[in-house]
Amino acid sequence: MPNAFEQPESTVQSRPGVLGQFATLAIRLVLAIILVLLAMSLLALAQAQAAEVRMKDLARIQGVRENELFGYGLVIGLNGTGDKAGTLFTVQSIASMLQRMGIQVPRDRVGVKNVAAVVITAKLPPFAKTGTTLDVLVSSLGDASSLQGGTLLLTPLQAADGKVYAVAQGPVSMGGFNVEAGGTGEKVQKNHPTVGRVPGGAIIEREVPTTVVENQTLAIVLNYPDFTTAGRLAEAVNGTLGSGLARAEDAATVRVRIRPDQDPMDLIAKLEHLKVEPDRVAKVVINERTGTVIMGSQVRVSTVAISHGSLTVQIKSEFQVSQPPALSGGKTAVVPKTDVTVQEEKRALSVVEEGASIGDLVQALNALGVTSRDLIAILQAIKQAGALQAELEIL
Repeated sequence: MPNAFEQPESTVQSRPGVLGQFATLAIRLVLAIILVLLAMSLLALAQAQAAEVRMKDLARIQGVRENELFGYGLVIGLNGTGDKAGTLFTVQSIASMLQRMGIQVPRDRVGVKNVAAVVITAKLPPFAKTGTTLDVLVSSLGDASSLQGGTLLLTPLQAADGKVYAVAQGPVSMGGFNVEAGGTGEKVQKNHPTVGRVPGGAIIEREVPTTVVENQTLAIVLNYPDFTTAGRLAEAVNGTLGSGLARAEDAATVRVRIRPDQDPMDLIAKLEHLKVEPDRVAKVVINERTGTVIMGSQVRVSTVAISHGSLTVQIKSEFQVSQPPALSGGKTAVVPKTDVTVQEEKRALSVVEEGASIGDLVQALNALGVTSRDLIAILQAIKQAGALQAELEIL
């Protein structure tokens, strides 16, 4: 006889299974929450790190700069694509060069079709030492059709002070070509054949003195002057080197005092890797030629209602023949018939609330179905209405 207090075996075995399922679900839920929180933390950390920029990408040390060099020279060895006979300065240059070499040639007997007068330009980097090579850009000065296959003769390169800092010579490397068919006038051209480069073609002969430390201080110059960014940079320097060593003189300059026991070069190396969050100006940049619109994240819009639509007027003319009845004495005539159709696109108003971000503005404009061209006109109208809290720059 079965015991009344005994429960069926199936019931006793099912309870641990239910409890185990609840425990498994609870563990999975806790793990999911932990993963979400971890992902949010990593995203916030990544955004914070992405907002910070190295000082060497924001600013430069005062005194560290490039210098422009230029010179006048000749490119020889062209295959009939040089300057024409009427280019007098090319003829004079060839005659003067030959005269310095002890060769007397009348100027009216000098041919220039294989020679081109050129201007050479280059940038002298800071701290460049004697013997360092530079790339130079060679540009035609006369009416040469191509510099392909030419060689630049020895040309001194001078700076704005009139002193020679480098000399250039070498084969001209072209990024294009110009081929003409004789007699027919047909030609094929790729890129710009009258400008070329001489890689490593210039050798520095004179060094430019560079002053970095002045009165035991360094001056850091921001690439884009901003008071907030300058203040943050000074705080970052003081937080790394010690309080009172850096101060912002103006929106573009941060002055850093060098301790007597500190090496200026080591100090600059440390300063270059400082992380600073630059402040961003609310600006909208518009290029009407290409229909490009760039809007910064700081752009805000006051409460404004936007309506966008278009009015289409279509005029269609048809010519019909008017045929009079027989024996009526009338004449056959052509009668014009004109149909005028006016169609206006109906669009509802889209309201942008106070303090809306750039994302809210774009969403509202997308709801109206505007194109980039229409967006430019709408942004200009919002600016005229005083609702766009940003600088509007039109390229």
